[in-house]
Amino acid sequence: MSAIQAYVRTTAPRGRDTERIGPFLATFSRESSNPMLNYAIPDEGAEPSPAELTELTELTAAYRDRDLLPRLEFFTEVAPALETALTSAGYRLERRIPLMTCTPAGFVDRPAPPGFRLREPESDADRRRLRSMQNVAYGAGPEVSDTEVAQTREDLHLLAQDCVSGEIAGGGVALEIVCGISEVAGIAVAGPFRRRGLAAAVTARLTRSVHERGAGFAFLTPANEGVGTMYRKVGYQDCGDCVHMSRQSWSRTVISRESRGCRVIIDDTCHLDRLRPAAGEAEVFEARDHLALCASPVPGL
Repeated sequence: MSAIQAYVRTTAPRGRDTERIGPFLATFSRESSNPMLNYAIPDEGAEPSPAELTELTELTAAYRDRDLLPRLEFFTEVAPALETALTSAGYRLERRIPLMTCTPAGFVDRPAPPGFRLREPESDADRRRLRSMQNVAYGAGPEVSDTEVAQTREDLHLLAQDCVSGEIAGGGVALEIVCGISEVAGIAVAGPFRRRGLAAAVTARLTRSVHERGAGFAFLTPANEGVGTMYRKVGYQDCGDCVHMSRQSWSRTVISRESRGCRVIIDDTCHLDRLRPAAGEAEVFEARDHLALCASPVPGL
């Protein structure tokens, strides 16, 4: 598990800005505010003590300063006490998903279904169409930037093409091999072509390819248990948990005093330009260094 977390710390910063904040490596996409592309990775055994919670506050601020959702993604076995520490600091669990691995010995091949061809992109037009299909499959818009196209020239990308229409029906990527490990990711199938075995076929081809190129094992993190069942058909086995945690914008933490008929509330999670009075509140009247104050009428005073 430690080796996989080290792999993620090595590969996640590619094409992103990074900042070291205490026991965390914060990564920031240069192209997108998508939370799945902007997250921090803890060091092994990271567990902020009460004295180190300032560093966690700084981590939160680093994302807020960029108008991004503060998030972390990590494998629980590597930092077993971190989830509790983050929860106590106001972070909430987004999802808990399995970490799955596949070795050459456990691999099960899944050929492409009839009528489809698996191949690597042969041109930038192919790459743009592949990324557009993946974006839409994951709930984003079809637009693809030139930077995304350039990124698709890296690593091992695979597409599934409808032999009749020529449409790109599915695809995925296997990232670089580091210390004998590779991550399979971005497995996507366009809506009209789902439930035909394309996802399993793409996953199998990518997995077999990285095994043939020297990877001792490949790993992936399925979005949910149903998807995990499909990966098991290719030979992937559960080996741990991955958690995604984030801190939302509005979280009141301290009531400092009542004065002149108002209750003064301290909020350590919002910028002034994002803070809006809730129903019945008078105004936001001060903010400094992520410490925002707002006045709220106290009934009966």
